[in-house]
Amino acid sequence: PKFAEEVIKYLLDFKARRLKDEKEKEFQKKKGLGNSSLPGKLSDCSSKNAEESELYIVEGNSAGGSAKMGRDRHFQAILPLKGKILNVEKKDIEKILKNDEILSLIAALGAGVGQDFNVNKVRYQKVIIMTDADSDGSHIRVLLITFFFKLFRQLIEYGMLYIAQPPL
Repeated sequence: PKFAEEVIKYLLDFKARRLKDEKEKEFQKKKGLGNSSLPGKLSDCSSKNAEESELYIVEGNSAGGSAKMGRDRHFQAILPLKGKILNVEKKDIEKILKNDEILSLIAALGAGVGQDFNVNKVRYQKVIIMTDADSDGSHIRVLLITFFFKLFRQLIEYGMLYIAQPPL
């Protein structure tokens, strides 16, 4: 009986994983993430060389405006996010891919998502999170780190994700 229970549990877990993978692929096809155009609020850099390019994820449009004025357009891209992004830790891929801010991040990175993510196709060698020095900024920073850990862990493992130190 115990062996049979373990086999049934294994099969149910396997089925759930397979369904999750199928949903993820279906949404990628539906949303066209593989061939997605760049998000409108992204101020891209002129360089197409990923090894020298940097993506700054900033909190809010006002910070985005300041960051755009102070950047080197050749290799620094700015992506302002409005508000707090979705907490992806407790969500399935279906809900994650319905969030506009997350779709903007995925499109800006340009390397797919989930199992189709290819770290070699990332458009930027450095992805820098820049948030305010307040509690909201800390919360947004944690949500972004969670997002990258869950969906783009290789960016962390390859040392491509950075956190800017906000001023006091």
